[in-house]
Amino acid sequence: MPVNPSCRYRLAHCGTLLTLALGAAIGQSAGAQERKLPEPLVYLRNIDASIQQDIRYAGADNFTGRRVPGYLASECVLLRDVAEALSRVQQELLARKLSLKVYDCYRPPRAVRAFVAWVKAAESDPLLKRFHPNLERKELIVLGYIAAVSRHSHGDTVDLTLVSLPAAKAPTFDRNAAYGACTGPAEDRAPDNSVDMGTGFDCFDALSHTDALGITRAQRGWRQRLVEAMMGQGFRNYHKEWWHFTHTPMQRGPPFRVPILPRQP
Repeated sequence: MPVNPSCRYRLAHCGTLLTLALGAAIGQSAGAQERKLPEPLVYLRNIDASIQQDIRYAGADNFTGRRVPGYLASECVLLRDVAEALSRVQQELLARKLSLKVYDCYRPPRAVRAFVAWVKAAESDPLLKRFHPNLERKELIVLGYIAAVSRHSHGDTVDLTLVSLPAAKAPTFDRNAAYGACTGPAEDRAPDNSVDMGTGFDCFDALSHTDALGITRAQRGWRQRLVEAMMGQGFRNYHKEWWHFTHTPMQRGPPFRVPILPRQP
């Protein structure tokens, strides 16, 4: 029996809608799969959302002056056991009206390569000299401030600081502002709501050494408090950077090579 033309239209129309719906579902599934981290990496927000995040390489407030390759989202990613250890540090600090704030966590290898390329590049933005006021850029690798191979890529290393609670809101960062040197007074540096550790984050200078001379008693006290809190949960500090900690033991696998993508809701 012949099919009514209007029925044929409805069947064709429904078939088109079904095809579109299936295509959208497949696309969403693929997108979600792309954003799923390889085990055992996790988003820190999924473990402890109370830890503040200021992922510097996902924006312009860093020594390169731009978003770094591999940072497609402003998210801290770590190995699960490292994130859980960091959460235990946070719970102890909250009782003292303090909070951790992370600047960098897992670092994609492509970002590490971009840092090395930046060191070797001829161009230099005078506004970025604030990160290494007393050193030449070409010296930063050999002096141990920028690594050609980074523990961050294993997901067991984190850069962080302390924030007093309730946290004050920091002024908005201005890419074109002439901020003071990272070794200068806190009020002259790029905006940050953290306690004053004596230098800013990623300050390539001897003053950033954890036991550096030339900082105040209060600044030294803040550094010691951070180191002690982190050591209590198995983190070891890198002596040239007060903000840099690696979770031990260090029997980890090879580095991960995924970019940092937006976290799924």
